[in-house]
Amino acid sequence: MKSNKRIDENKLLKAAQEPSKIARKLHSIYKGKIEVVPKCQVKSLDDFSIWYSPGVAAVCRDIYENQELVYEYTNKGNSVAVVSDGSRVLGLGDIGAHASIPVMEGKALLYKYLGGIDAFPICLGTKDEKEIIQTVKILQPSFGGVNLEDISQPKCFSVLSTLRKECSIPVWHDDQQGTALVTLAGFINALKVVGKKAKKVNIAMIGAGAANVCIAKLLILYGVNSKNIVMVDVKGTLHKERFDLRSYYEQWSLATDTNDKDVRGGIKEAMTNADVVIALSAPGPETIKKEWVTLMAKNSIVFACANPIPEIWPWQAKQAGAAIVATGRSDFANQVNNSLGFPGVFRGVLDVKATTITDTMCITAAIELASCVPDNKIRLDKILPTMDEWEIFPKVAAAIGVKAIKEKVASNILSYNEIYENAEKIIKRSRQVTDTMMKKGYIKSEKYKI
Repeated sequence: MKSNKRIDENKLLKAAQEPSKIARKLHSIYKGKIEVVPKCQVKSLDDFSIWYSPGVAAVCRDIYENQELVYEYTNKGNSVAVVSDGSRVLGLGDIGAHASIPVMEGKALLYKYLGGIDAFPICLGTKDEKEIIQTVKILQPSFGGVNLEDISQPKCFSVLSTLRKECSIPVWHDDQQGTALVTLAGFINALKVVGKKAKKVNIAMIGAGAANVCIAKLLILYGVNSKNIVMVDVKGTLHKERFDLRSYYEQWSLATDTNDKDVRGGIKEAMTNADVVIALSAPGPETIKKEWVTLMAKNSIVFACANPIPEIWPWQAKQAGAAIVATGRSDFANQVNNSLGFPGVFRGVLDVKATTITDTMCITAAIELASCVPDNKIRLDKILPTMDEWEIFPKVAAAIGVKAIKEKVASNILSYNEIYENAEKIIKRSRQVTDTMMKKGYIKSEKYKI
C-alpha cells in the first residue's frame, strides 16, 4: 500500500508541474498573449477619412461639448487598465515590472475571453505609493475601470482606499476584492455541503496579507462571527496583544476584533478544532502539514489557495480527513480563482457606468456566483462553477449591475435582463472571434496536453 501511494503521489506531482513546462514553450512561440485588432470595418484606405482625419474631428468636438459622449463614440466604456508595480506577483514576490508583464497579459486575456472586455497591461516603473496613485488618476480619461494587481502590502490598502475615494471610475484590487468575492462564494457552497452555518463555524485564516484581510472583512460583513476567526501571520496568531501590528491599521483592526478565545501560537494552534481553513500565504507544499488537518473539526473545509503551489497538496489534505479541499489551480477540483469573478464584475459595472465597486456589491456578486451551482448539483468536489461554464459571467454582470443601480453609484439605468442580454452578446462575440481566428490560422495552432 505504501509503495502504491508513493507512485500515485509522484504522478500527481508530475502532472502539477506540467503547466509550467508548457507555459515557457508557448509564451515564446506567441510572443505574448494579446494584441490590438480593429473593431470597425475598413473596406478601403478611403475609410480612414472617417476613422481618422478629417472625419474624426467632428466626433472630438462633440465630446468636447458633452464629455459623456466619450462612452458613445469610443471604447472607453469597455476598457480596463490592469495596473501593477510587480512588487508582489503570484507567489513569486517582488519580481519587478518587466517580469510581471506575463501575468498582466494573462489577466487581459481572461478579461477579453471571459468578459468581452479590452484590458491593457500597465506595468509601472515605480513602487512609490504616491506615484502609483497619481498615475492611475491621470489615466482615467482613457479607461472605464482600473484593476490593481500584485501590489505589495501595506501600500496596496492605501492605494486602493485612496483611489476608490478620488476616482470617478471603478477601481478594484483583484488580490483583495476579487479573491474575497470568489472565496466567499466557495465558502457559501462548502458550508451547504457539510451542513454548517456561517455564524457558528470556527475559521483559521493562514496569512494576513491583502487577500486574507479583505476576505475576513467580507466574511464578517456577510455574517460570520468575527470572534470565531483566528488569523495567523509569520509571527503567529493575531490577538489583542500583538502590539507590533499597531502601525498596520488593517491587521491591527482584525487583531482586536477576532480571536475571542485568545488562541496563541502558530498555524497548528489556529487550525485545532477549526471548521474551515482559508490559506493565502506562503506557497507550499509544506506550509500546512497533514497532521494539522487531522486536528480540525469533523467535516472540515480546507482552502489552500497559494499560487503556484498550494499550502498543502489537495490529496494530502484529503488523506488527513478534510471533507472539502479547494485550491487556486485549475488542474485540481474546486478552483477558487479570481477568474470566476472579475470578468463578470467589470462587465456589469462598465455596462451600467458605475463609479465604484462597493463591498456590498461584492457580496451580491459572490451570492450570485455561488447560486450558479444549483443546490442539487453541489458536491464535495464541486462547490463552484468553472470557467468553462461561461454563462456565469453574464449572471454575475447582471447581479452586480443591478446592485450598483440600487446603491445609486451607476448612471446607466438598466434592468437585470437588459444587462444580462448585453453581457451575453458581448461575451459570445469575444469567444467567437477567438475561435474564428484559431480556425482561420490567424492564431497559430500548437499541440499540447495538460
